[in-house]
Amino acid sequence: MASLLDKVNTLVSANLHWLVDQALKQNSIAVIQQYIREVEDNLDDLTDAVATVGGNVKTIRRKRDEYQAKADELDRNIDIFLREGRDDLATAAQSKLNSTQRLLDTYNQQLEQMQREYQSLMDARLKLEAKLTTIKQEREELEALLELAKSKELTAKTIKSLDDLSGVGDADVARIADSIRSRLDKASAETEMRAQTLDKQMDDILNRQELDGQLAARKARLGLSASKS
Repeated sequence: MASLLDKVNTLVSANLHWLVDQALKQNSIAVIQQYIREVEDNLDDLTDAVATVGGNVKTIRRKRDEYQAKADELDRNIDIFLREGRDDLATAAQSKLNSTQRLLDTYNQQLEQMQREYQSLMDARLKLEAKLTTIKQEREELEALLELAKSKELTAKTIKSLDDLSGVGDADVARIADSIRSRLDKASAETEMRAQTLDKQMDDILNRQELDGQLAARKARLGLSASKS
């Protein structure tokens, strides 16, 4: 029984924040699940122990009450024997009362001890049940948090460089990465072509303006009218 209470006290005194931190570090609620299993197993053992000790308390109390009734009866009989002058019977009854009283004292001591043990088990069960309720609530919140973390991680992996993606060794993933790479290369090439065309158009316009300016300056020097160009 002492070993069971030691285990329960260890579980009750467990640092739930540390467990949650470990779960977050490991990105898994396995450590929480393990703790819950241990709590539930010990809670079952504790419940059985409470029932067993509770039954023992009732048994000892019943026997104690029986011997108390015998002791009370012997005590009354001794007085009766003495009043009737039957010292021999009184002596025999007194001897029996002494033996009964010793047994009664033993049962009283056992009852007191068993009641303390029963109360300790009851208190331990209440504390362990409260701990179980708390950690289960923590587990639900932790599961939601880890799901969010996994979602963010998945997003991060999705937007990683294609070089990293294609190097994971999975043929399907690599093929998808190559397909994405091809589309990006094509889009990049199209962009470059558009840029080159735009650059050419811009150069053409600038060159035409430069030529027009040069011709206009020459006409002015020659005294030619711009309209005659």
